[in-house]
Amino acid sequence: MYRTHTCGELRSSHIGENVTLSGWVQRVRKLGGMTFVDLRDRFGITQLVFNEETNEELCHSANKLGREFVIQAKGEVNERSSKNDELPTGDIEIIVSELSVLNSSKTPPFTIEDKTDGGDDLRMKYRYLDLRRSPVRKNLELRHQVTMEVRKYLDNLGFLEVETPMLIGSTPEGARDFVVPSRMNPGEFYALPQSPQTLKQLLMVSGFDRYFQIVKCFRDEDLRADRQPEFTQIDCEMSFVDQEDILSLFEGMTRHLFKEIRNVELAEFPRMTWADAMKYYGSDKPDTRFDMRFVELMDILQGHGFKVFDEAAYVGGICVKGAAIYTRRQLDELTNYVRTPQVGAKGMVYARVQPDGNVKSSVDKFYEQETLQQMKEALSAQPGDLILILSGDDVMKTRKQLSALRLEVAKQLGLRDKSKFSCLWVVDFPLFEWDEEENRFVAVHHPFTSPKKEDIPLLETDPGKVRANAYDMVINGVEVGGGSIRIHDSELQNQMFKHLGFTEEKAAEQFGFLMKAFTYGAPPHGGIAYGLDRWVSLFAELDSIRDCIAFPKNTSGRDAMMDAPAAIDQKQLDELHLKVTEIKVPKE
Repeated sequence: MYRTHTCGELRSSHIGENVTLSGWVQRVRKLGGMTFVDLRDRFGITQLVFNEETNEELCHSANKLGREFVIQAKGEVNERSSKNDELPTGDIEIIVSELSVLNSSKTPPFTIEDKTDGGDDLRMKYRYLDLRRSPVRKNLELRHQVTMEVRKYLDNLGFLEVETPMLIGSTPEGARDFVVPSRMNPGEFYALPQSPQTLKQLLMVSGFDRYFQIVKCFRDEDLRADRQPEFTQIDCEMSFVDQEDILSLFEGMTRHLFKEIRNVELAEFPRMTWADAMKYYGSDKPDTRFDMRFVELMDILQGHGFKVFDEAAYVGGICVKGAAIYTRRQLDELTNYVRTPQVGAKGMVYARVQPDGNVKSSVDKFYEQETLQQMKEALSAQPGDLILILSGDDVMKTRKQLSALRLEVAKQLGLRDKSKFSCLWVVDFPLFEWDEEENRFVAVHHPFTSPKKEDIPLLETDPGKVRANAYDMVINGVEVGGGSIRIHDSELQNQMFKHLGFTEEKAAEQFGFLMKAFTYGAPPHGGIAYGLDRWVSLFAELDSIRDCIAFPKNTSGRDAMMDAPAAIDQKQLDELHLKVTEIKVPKE
C-alpha cells in the first residue's frame, strides 16, 4: 500500500495514528538537528519531520531529497507546536519513522508553487509540471465540477448525452475547417467539426427530443485570450420548443451553476435586443457591470462650425462618473489609445463638468455654454463627471470605437470587477450581414437559423432587415453561449440557401443529407451551445481560457510541449496521396 491517507486529509482527530503518505517534495528545510519536508499531492500539503537525535540516518536521507522527488513516508501523526493556519493540515505533522524514495527528479525549470517564477512559454513547454501547481489544478477541478453539475441538471430534465462523430464533411460557410486527408479515399478529406450543428438537428429528426453533449469543436482561426483552435462546447438541442422555452430552461441552468459553483444568487436576466445593444453599448456582448451608456449627440453638437462633428455620420458620448479629476496627461493617453490601429478613431473630444455646474471642453471655442449645458443634460452628467465624445463617418464603426473607449476607461477605474456578475440575454440579431469582399449576404449565425415569423415576408423584399430567432447569453461582456430556433421546413431552408448565394447544386452537395431528412417529418426545434472554457474562466476569474484547459495551445496555435503541429515523413505523405511543395524535415 503506497498510502493510507492523502496529503490533504489528516487533521487533529488523527493524532497518534500511524499513517503512510506518498507524494512530491515541495520543499526541504533544515533547522538545527531537525529537517522539515513539505509533502504535496493533488489533495494538499502535509509537513514531515525528521529528527537527527532519534534517527540520524533517516534524517541524513531526508537532507538528500530534492524538489519534486517522489517519496513515501511512514510515521505517527503529531500535533504541531507552531501551527500553520494557511493549510488545512496545519495543525498536525508526521514524525517520520520510514522513508522510501520512489523516484528522483531533476531540478524543475521553474518553482512548483502558487506564485511561480516561470513565464508563460516555459510553463506551456513543461505543462505537466505546471499542472502540479495548486492554482492550475484548482481550475481543472472547477472545470470538472461545472461539467458534473451540467450533466446532473440536464439529466434531471430528460436530456440524453449522445456522442457525434469527429470526422465529418467540410462546411466552409462558417469559420475555416481543420481538414483530415483520407488514406482510403485518395484526394478526399474529412473535416473536424466546428460544431455538431447538423448532427444534433438530425437527432431531433430522429425523435431524441432532448440532446446534449460536452464536445470538442475545432476552428482554424486567429487566436486570442478567449479563443483556442480546439475548444469545448456544452451543446444542447430540444424539440417542440420556442425561444422562450430555451431561454427559461438555460437561464435556470445558469442560476443553478452560479449557486452551486460560486454560491451566487442571480436575479432574472434582462433581455436586450441586438439593435439596442449596438445603439447603447456599441457591442453585441455589452458589459453591464457598470453604466456609461452611449448618448447620441448629433442634434446638439452639429451645426456649430466644428467641422469634425458637422461632417460626421455619428457623434456619441459617454459620461464617466467622478472622472473630471483625470489629468491632461491621462486624457492625452486616452486620445492616443483611441487612435491606435486596434481602435481606429481619429481623435477624442472631452469635457469636464466643473463644481459650479459649468462645462469646460476641449472644443470650447466652437460652443456656447448653453449648448454644452444641453449636452450635459443629455448625458445626465453631474459636477465632477467627465464626458468623452467620438465621431466618425461610419455609424457602426464609430460605435465600436466608443465601445472600446468605454471598456478601457472602466478598466482604468476598476469597474470591471471579476467577482461581480452581470448577466443578460441579447436577442433579435440580424439574420444576415453583408460581406463586402464576397459581395453577398452571409449568415450572422449559421444557415439553419430561423427568421422571426413576422419578418419572413422581408426575405424577398429586404433581406438585410430580417431578424433572426437567435439569442446569446452574455455575462460580464463575454458571450458564454448562443443559439437559435432552427428552420425545420425544407422550403424555407431552400429559400435561406438562395439568399446566401447557394446554387441548388451547392446546397445539395453540402447539406443534401439534412434537407432529405427534413422531408421525413422534422419537428420544430432549437438549441444553444455554451463555451465551457469561457464559462470556467468566468467562474475562476481568469484573464485567459488557457488557464482552465489541461493542455492548451499557445498564442501561435502551437503545442509547445509536444512541438505540434510538425512535419510528417514522406512515407505518410505518400500513403495519403499528398504532395507538399516545401517539406520540413521531422526532428529525430
